[in-house]
Amino acid sequence: MTTLQAQVFGFTDCQDTRKAQRFFKERGVAVHFVDLKERPAARGELRRFAEKFGAGALIDREGARFKALGLRVAGDSPERLLERALTEPRLLRTPLVRCGGRVAIGHAPEAWHAWVEAAKQGAGKPA
Repeated sequence: MTTLQAQVFGFTDCQDTRKAQRFFKERGVAVHFVDLKERPAARGELRRFAEKFGAGALIDREGARFKALGLRVAGDSPERLLERALTEPRLLRTPLVRCGGRVAIGHAPEAWHAWVEAAKQGAGKPA
């Protein structure tokens, strides 16, 4: 089996982040956890997710921080919100999971499972 490593960006108090960590650990995949409270995501890292899903997909519009900052009525563009998330990581939908060249946002067990299966079959090259 191709050695697979997952990088999980999230918060220790986020249930979906814990689910992602558990998913990979249960399947013998090495997990590198990045606590966004301790170390906010870098602009380049967020860009990888935005290129695949769009900047708007990264923003948690239902989250407490989004509401607390009054962003519901601000009407900022997704790109401006993503820029703000560099200093306000609680604006992000978590977990952000990267595995080689593949990325997923939020609780995405179907995608994660596909990555693990591809690695088992020796096709673990980035998509």
